[in-house]
Amino acid sequence: MSWKVWGLEASITVTEAALAAAAEAIVRAEVACVDTAASRFRPDSELMRLQPSLATGASVSPLLALLVGAALEAAAWTDGDVDPTLGKDLDALGYDRDIAQVRLGPDGGVSHDCRPTRQTPGWERVRLEGQMLRVPADLRLDLGATAKAVAADRAAARVAADLDCGVLVSLGGDIATAGAAPDAGWQVLVQDLPGDPGQQVTLRAGNAMATSSTQKRRWQHAGDTVHHILDPRFGLPAEPVWRSVTVAASSCLQANAFSTAGIVGGLDAVERFVHTGIAARFVDRQGGVVATGRWPTDHSRGNQPGTATTGAGSHG
Repeated sequence: MSWKVWGLEASITVTEAALAAAAEAIVRAEVACVDTAASRFRPDSELMRLQPSLATGASVSPLLALLVGAALEAAAWTDGDVDPTLGKDLDALGYDRDIAQVRLGPDGGVSHDCRPTRQTPGWERVRLEGQMLRVPADLRLDLGATAKAVAADRAAARVAADLDCGVLVSLGGDIATAGAAPDAGWQVLVQDLPGDPGQQVTLRAGNAMATSSTQKRRWQHAGDTVHHILDPRFGLPAEPVWRSVTVAASSCLQANAFSTAGIVGGLDAVERFVHTGIAARFVDRQGGVVATGRWPTDHSRGNQPGTATTGAGSHG
């Protein structure tokens, strides 16, 4: 079963077909809760309603505190390559509403030469103590990527617990699984766009996967084509060294964090992933593929992307 959420495709697969409708309802409810808490495109979301008072500190709901905490964890795991304080930068580039409403553009890019490197990472200036959140006035949170991953993790866990079945939840390319997998494991086709090199892999029960892409969320801004993954050092789109980066790990949050970091890190990300054992698949501009960690090579497609070690413990 599939539908649209946040301008992206959402789908679920369960090990018992009769439970598909109930599983979909659970996933939709979880996504709605996350959207109501953290969307920066909804003036009625909790995050946007509290925005004026965050500079001095505001008490937030347990869910919003969880989502902010997850985003700060992702920033710490990736040494700041994933920074949740780039909301103003995205707004300045024209990404101030749902991507379906943003004008898409052809291939192209912007230069980083015109903006100085930031001295203090924004995420290090955010304070979350329990449910008390403080965000400096010059920053604005954008929790979109990590919140989507958390939603996938939570939705899969809830379906498995409530319905006692195995489930795979995909939210715009962020995949989480829970419960028992099919006998052959979860079969996943890893392919960003139809013309890109594809690979079928097996995802083990309880593991997750995420793909970050410089090809999909693109639009025109001031005569340039930009995409949504920003380099926090400049507040501008990361150089599109990679068409896509896919990571397998033990949670969708970690998979999403490191797939995003792979885009931001460019060529240097491969060496970092090799060193830390992150299971990842990089696709470059020409369609060449580089695998790291336990990601299966093309000649061993039946293998499973194992759980790779990261600074957070495991990646999936």
